[in-house]
Amino acid sequence: MKGEAVYLYAFDVANEIITARVEEILSEKPFPFEIRMDRTLPKDMPLYKPLAIEPRPLATRLHGQPVHLLIRVYDVGVVTVMMRVAFEVGALAELLAFHNPVLDDCRALDVVAQKLCAEVCQSLDDLLISPTEFPPPPEAYTVFCLTELPGVVDVNRWLTEQRREVAGLLTETAAGQLSEAQVNEVLRIQRSFENADLAVIDWDAALVVDLTGYVDDVLYALELANLQLEEFRVMDQRLDAYLDRAYEDLERKRLPLFGAAAKTLRHLRRFRVDVAKLTDEVTHITKFFGDWHLARVYLGAHDRFYLDQWRASVEQRLAQVDKLYSVVHTEVNEKRMLWLEIAIVICFVIDLWMLFSGGR
Repeated sequence: MKGEAVYLYAFDVANEIITARVEEILSEKPFPFEIRMDRTLPKDMPLYKPLAIEPRPLATRLHGQPVHLLIRVYDVGVVTVMMRVAFEVGALAELLAFHNPVLDDCRALDVVAQKLCAEVCQSLDDLLISPTEFPPPPEAYTVFCLTELPGVVDVNRWLTEQRREVAGLLTETAAGQLSEAQVNEVLRIQRSFENADLAVIDWDAALVVDLTGYVDDVLYALELANLQLEEFRVMDQRLDAYLDRAYEDLERKRLPLFGAAAKTLRHLRRFRVDVAKLTDEVTHITKFFGDWHLARVYLGAHDRFYLDQWRASVEQRLAQVDKLYSVVHTEVNEKRMLWLEIAIVICFVIDLWMLFSGGR
């Protein structure tokens, strides 16, 4: 059997990237990435097109094979690095060596991906809005793509015969050690359009089979879901850290009335708006999947990555930020009204004193 091991890395590098002003990435002119549409779909349905470049393969090989690159830049502040390595094996178990990849010069592939991301960010420079402290940890995902299965015509029937081996490959476990319940769980999310194609989506890896040899469309759908997982994970962490720091500040000192209080309120308001805007943009990046099969593949990954739960967690913390903003705003207003009333009383007393003292 022949195919490719594909490694997807998603890096949150900024709140936003002004892609309309990007002219070069790593000294290469980027192009709008498009996938081939072979199935019936509405022709006027737009599909999100990130900017992409295809640098030269890495100088060092993986398992003796060249590592091909595809780098994409998304306006939601994400840079993705895709690395592809061809293989030819006799059994699925041989692909276990492609998990946790290390190049032939002993460098881990995720370290190389981080370095590439850093170079991309350096080339984008001032087009990054509110850049993230670098280097951010990537959200990594492995996809095993099979394009040649000798003697196989119906890949769904082949999956039935190889179900344990497939589950073992995706979970990095010997096939005979898996329970039947775990095998069923790994194979729970499957998508197929014809007898020649198949996608099995698990938490940390996926198997994509397409005997026509074209897998870029499914890889793109999986990358978008992986990108959303990275964004929601980062937003959740930022909100946790921000709320912890905000609560500590409120408990440690009383809010002043004017300058610093206004600054605190502006910061809270800006943070709340930024996160809400980013959440909306990340959620709607897949709004225009015109290919319904790809939409089903994406929804399968959406289910497997628990994106609804991540979004709910972010929205819950946003609600806490809203509540904190309201509490701070109310407290500041109450203090200002109190001091305003005190000032009015003092002015009234002074006015009376001047009136009576003048009368003498």
